Amino acid sequence: MLFFRNLVPLRINCHNSSTMSPTPESSALETTGSSKETPRPFRVKLRGSVLLLIRLPNRRELRGKLHQLSTTGGLMHLEKPLDEKLKVELIFHLGETTIRENAEMMFPMWATQGWLQPFRFIELSDANKDILEASLVAFIQKAHETT
Repeated sequence: MLFFRNLVPLRINCHNSSTMSPTPESSALETTGSSKETPRPFRVKLRGSVLLLIRLPNRRELRGKLHQLSTTGGLMHLEKPLDEKLKVELIFHLGETTIRENAEMMFPMWATQGWLQPFRFIELSDANKDILEASLVAFIQKAHETT
């Protein structure tokens, strides 16, 4: 019998149509249908149209472009990636509003020209969250009016 490292040997028990039950278990349905789950906030794809200033903990500043944004975080395009879990201050203009919030960097991904770096806002107050959400809605409305 030939064995390839990237293929699972046939003698290992795998799930298939003959070993799986045709009906889902009731306990699995109860745990996934929790009413306590909060809905995911809407995201706006900015595709680099909003410039971003990143202030590092040592007060040095970097420039980037916002690729995607929501009230919980987003995705930025950078020339060089930042370390994961690094806490920075993000400053950008969204329409008439200047947003200045603290964020934590997440694991970067290589893009064709630079890096895409996800981030999440930390300690975002409810008032600032409402301002950010209103600015995102206004940005979307303005984009629809121009097209």
